[in-house]
Amino acid sequence: MSRYRSINSYLREQFGEKVYKLSLDGGFTCPTRDGTKGTRGCIFCSGGSGEFSIPVENDVYQAIETAKSLVAGKGAKKYIAYFQSYTGTYAPVERLRYLYTETIRHPEIVALSIATRPDCISDEVLSLLSELNKIKPVWVELGLQTIHPQTAEYIRRGYPLSDYDKAVQDLSEIGINVIVHMIIGLPGETPEMMVETARYIGQSGADGIKFQLLHVLKNTDLADDYLSGLFHTLSLDNYISVLEQCIEQIPPSMVIHRLTGDGAKRDLLAPLWSADKKHVLNAIQCSFVRDNIIQGSKYSYNRFSAIFHSI
Repeated sequence: MSRYRSINSYLREQFGEKVYKLSLDGGFTCPTRDGTKGTRGCIFCSGGSGEFSIPVENDVYQAIETAKSLVAGKGAKKYIAYFQSYTGTYAPVERLRYLYTETIRHPEIVALSIATRPDCISDEVLSLLSELNKIKPVWVELGLQTIHPQTAEYIRRGYPLSDYDKAVQDLSEIGINVIVHMIIGLPGETPEMMVETARYIGQSGADGIKFQLLHVLKNTDLADDYLSGLFHTLSLDNYISVLEQCIEQIPPSMVIHRLTGDGAKRDLLAPLWSADKKHVLNAIQCSFVRDNIIQGSKYSYNRFSAIFHSI
């Protein structure tokens, strides 16, 4: 019995076989780092979420081959090129066109996935993405994290919820697959607030979701707050409890790209239980069975609610 729509099953539906992601670094920055909206980035950021990404520089094919060598032996013959580090649409369009056109033309790349921010999708970027999407599927991953303004301000997200709403609408209109990142366990948020974020994402028109555990990494501003005792991270049981409620509230058709997440073990401060990813994923699956969790079992689309939030 399938309790949720996993990314693995979706990829087999779309491509007929196992597909593996290659994490690439296009050399981008962010408006919260270059002085446009700030200089220190999001409060939890230690490296644009791309600590394991392969730098592309000016040789796209070589970067792809290097990334492939890191996953050799895993049985994949097709790959998704994932530009993971920092903001993947925050660069001159000419640079984006070169990187992404070269990438998408690689014969073993079946799709292009770009991590970015909702406030960094201009009309020029939309036009480019539309062109690329006619060659091979393009996914855009948006770092929303939360719908709650006070939390968004604390983490230094740097854009209002209305920017997210517009980005999802604009991307959906040109046929782009939209995946949204959400963090469970942000300081100051109750379980009910976290579930509200998941419910909102489910009603926003997004195609997929990535659930991310809040983890604290060394050399981040979040680490300073944690070490000062300003907040506590979730226990494994509490994380699973919130995750279960979120999954019940999103539509059955939404693809779940991630059930949890972790940073580099050498930099992890908390929660330490997240370092044993195999144990965490096993605990999640066992809990889903025990609690009879079914994706979308409590989902109900509320158009008025969606419109109200976007105002």
